[in-house]
Amino acid sequence: MILKYLLFCILGILALILILLAAALIKTLLTPGKTSEYKAPPEDERALKYADKLSKMVKYDTTSYDSVVDLQKYEGFHEDLKKLFPKVHEHLQKTDIDGNLLFFWEGTKHDKPLVLMSHQDVVPAEGEWIHDPFSGDIADGKVWGRGASDTKCSVMGFFQAVEELLEEGYAPVQDIYLSSSCTEEWAGDGCPKLVAELKRRGVKPYLVCDEGGGIITDPVGGIHGNFAMVGVFEKGKADVKFTAKSNGGHASAPKKGSPIARLAAFTNDIETHNPFKRHMLPEVQSMFEALSPYASFPLKLVFGNMWLFKPILLKVMPMISAQAGAMLQTTIAFTMQSGSGAYNVMPQEATLGANMRFIPHQGMDESLSIVKKLADKYELDMEVMHAGDYSKATDIHGEAFKTVLEVIDETFPGLPASPYVMTGATDAKFYQEICDNVVRFAPVIYGPEQMAGMHGLNENIEYNCLPGCVDFYKNMIKKIGRI
Repeated sequence: MILKYLLFCILGILALILILLAAALIKTLLTPGKTSEYKAPPEDERALKYADKLSKMVKYDTTSYDSVVDLQKYEGFHEDLKKLFPKVHEHLQKTDIDGNLLFFWEGTKHDKPLVLMSHQDVVPAEGEWIHDPFSGDIADGKVWGRGASDTKCSVMGFFQAVEELLEEGYAPVQDIYLSSSCTEEWAGDGCPKLVAELKRRGVKPYLVCDEGGGIITDPVGGIHGNFAMVGVFEKGKADVKFTAKSNGGHASAPKKGSPIARLAAFTNDIETHNPFKRHMLPEVQSMFEALSPYASFPLKLVFGNMWLFKPILLKVMPMISAQAGAMLQTTIAFTMQSGSGAYNVMPQEATLGANMRFIPHQGMDESLSIVKKLADKYELDMEVMHAGDYSKATDIHGEAFKTVLEVIDETFPGLPASPYVMTGATDAKFYQEICDNVVRFAPVIYGPEQMAGMHGLNENIEYNCLPGCVDFYKNMIKKIGRI
C-alpha cells in the first residue's frame, strides 16, 4: 500500500512537471522572436567633425593617480574645452572646483533640473599600443587613445549637444547642469565636491545621467546585436588586505601552515565554496525578461519563464557569463599578493589583496562579516582599506526611467532597451544623496573591441556612433522640458 502511494505521488509530481514545462514551452512558442537590427549610420561629415573634436580631447593627457590632483594639467585641458565649445563657455555659468567642472544653463522652470555628467580623467596607459595612447589618431573608422571610450566621448557628446542647441537659439525649459569630475578613476573627492556645491545651492536634480551602461553589443551570450543597457544602480565595493604572519625561518626546514599556505587555503576555500548568497533582484529579472525575445530558443525559454526557471538560472548563470553572474551576488576577486623577498626564506609576513563588490541583498556589512569569519579560520588579519555600500536603485517603473527609455527610442529607432546593474563603480553614486533618479547610460556603441580597450590596450571608439551620442543629449534636454 505504501509503495503504491509513493508511486502515485511520484507520477503526480512528474505529471505536474510535464504540465509546467508544457506551459512554459507554449508561452515561449507564442512569444514572437525579435532581432536587434540597430546599427549606427555610416560615417559622414558630421561624424568626422565630432571625431576631430574627440581626437583633440584624447590628445590631452588627463591621466589621474590615486590621491594625486594635478590642477595645472586640468587647467590646460579646460583651455582646450573652451576652444572646442566656445558658446558653452560664453553662455553657461562655469564653476571650477579643484579641476572639477560644473556648468549651469538656466531654464525658465526649476522644478526638474537635469544633470548630464561624465569624467575628464583617464587611467594610466601601459603596454604596447597600435596607436600611441595619446595620439588621438583617427583611423579605420575609429578615434584611438586613452579616454576615447572611457569617457571623453560622453563629455564631448553633451558639450557638443549644448553647443548646437545654443547655435539654434534654443532656450531650455528646465535647468541644465553639465558635471565632470577629474577624480572618477580612483573614486576621489571631485564629484562629492560638485554634489556639495549643488546641495549648497539647494538643487535637487530630477534626473542624473552618467556613464556606466551604454549601447552594448551582444550583452549576454546567446543574445546578439546592439542593446541599450541602462544602469539603474551600482554595487558597492571594498579593497581588503589579508595578512598572514609567522616566525619565518629557512626554507630548508619548512613548518606546516606557513603564511603563504594559509593564504592559499583561504583563497581556495572561497573559490571552491562560494560563501555568498545568489538572489535575482527585480531589476535583474526585468533585464533577462526584456532580453528574452532576442535570445536563441533555449535562452528564450529560460529567460521568458522566470516563474519556473529562476532557481536553475541562479545556479548556472555564473558559469555561462561572469558579467551576468556578478549581478546575482557579492563577488570577491583576489588581485594582489606578496611574500618573502628570497626563494630560500620563509616569510614572516605574507599579504593578499582583494576587491569585493556588494549586492543589495547581502550588503557591505554582512559580506565583510562573512569574509572576516573565513579569514579568522585561517588565522589571517583582515584590514578594510576602503569600502562603500551599494547605491539605491532607480525605480524602473517610474516616470524618470521611462523618460530615458523614450529618449533612447527617439534617438535610436529600433534599439531595444533594458535595465542593467552596474558591477563596476562610477561617480553617479555620489549624486544619490540629492537625486532619486540616477541612471548610467553612455549613448555610444561598445562592441567587444571597445569593452576590451577600456582600462586595457588600444582603447578606441567607432566615430560613426558619435552623432547619435550628441543627438541623445540634445533630445534629453528637450524632453525634460516636456514632462
